[in-house]
Amino acid sequence: MAEAAHQPDPTTYDCLRCGKAWPCRPARRRLLAHIPDRLQLGMRMWAELEQASYVLKDASPEELFERFLKWWR
Repeated sequence: MAEAAHQPDPTTYDCLRCGKAWPCRPARRRLLAHIPDRLQLGMRMWAELEQASYVLKDASPEELFERFLKWWR
C-alpha cells in the first residue's frame, strides 16, 4: 500500500513520501483506517503532537492542535 510510506520525518515532521506537513492526507486516511477507535486515535495523535512540539518549536499551540488533533474529531 503506497500510503504506508507516508510517515513523518523525525527531524522536520514533514512526510517522508510527499514532503507535506505530516499527517498529510494519505497518512490521515491510513490512520483512520487502521485506528478506527477514536479514543485510541486521539491518544496516538496526542503522542505525535508531543514529539512534534520538540521539533516544531516555533509552531503555536493552535497550529499544533489544528495539525495533529482537530482533523480526526
